[in-house]
Amino acid sequence: MLIRSSAGYRLSHHRLNAGSFRMDRVAQSGDLRIDVEHLDSPVVCQSTSSMVGRVSAGELRPFRPGDVFLNAHLSRPYRLRWRRGEVLLVQLDAGLLQQVVSPVPGRRSAPIRFTDLQPASPVLAEHWRSTARYVRHTVLGNPEASRHPLVLGTTARTLAAAALAVFPNTAVTDPTRHDRRDTSAPTLRRAIAFMEENAHRDISPADVAVAAAVSVRSLQLAFRRHLDSTPAAYLRRIRLERAHQELRMGDPRSETVSRIATRWGFLSHSRFTAHYRSVFGIPPSRTLHG
Repeated sequence: MLIRSSAGYRLSHHRLNAGSFRMDRVAQSGDLRIDVEHLDSPVVCQSTSSMVGRVSAGELRPFRPGDVFLNAHLSRPYRLRWRRGEVLLVQLDAGLLQQVVSPVPGRRSAPIRFTDLQPASPVLAEHWRSTARYVRHTVLGNPEASRHPLVLGTTARTLAAAALAVFPNTAVTDPTRHDRRDTSAPTLRRAIAFMEENAHRDISPADVAVAAAVSVRSLQLAFRRHLDSTPAAYLRRIRLERAHQELRMGDPRSETVSRIATRWGFLSHSRFTAHYRSVFGIPPSRTLHG
């Protein structure tokens, strides 16, 4: 969307909508004052060339180009003064946060609340900038990859995990005594069986934890204890095996390595090739054309 006025005012708004998250690039040439009643999902803001002032909960906070911040506490009103320039926005569905950090099964899920609107450190602010830049350019900038549910689901949870790492919040991530008690071999078997059966679907760590009847933290501890791995790494290995099977059966006249890799959630061709070669000893192109 591009708006121009007879007085010379200009506004441009570019949105990449990935369903469970949205990325906006908005630029305007004026000095705007904006009142927002409230939002129900978190929005991470990054000013690239604008001065932004925000009033939330009675506190005025100015932001310069390069700064990263949350727009406001959820369900609370806030006010912005946005001087000419560009800002980048990432809006996350509230449910995404619960997919990254889930409670012990049987316990009521408490909403995750951000306790501070600024990053916990400059290093973490840069972590958000680099994560958002990767998603914007490498994932959503690839028309073929951005259509696949496995790619988008993993990307959405990556952004949610980055937001929880960058901004202080109420999510409990340290393992409890209950978590450690559930790191048994049966837990691992239930988790692996669910992964094997659903590797073609966009499944989250929370989905696997529910299937194994444990918390996400218990799931992570079980994989570390028994396999010296992580649930995500194990699921990636399963999908690599499925991609290998498709490469063996595929017709090189109608299939490509990139297309098969993307179907199984591997966005980067070079990384897929490196993973594939380390496991099978040959490049994937040789399997397809062999």
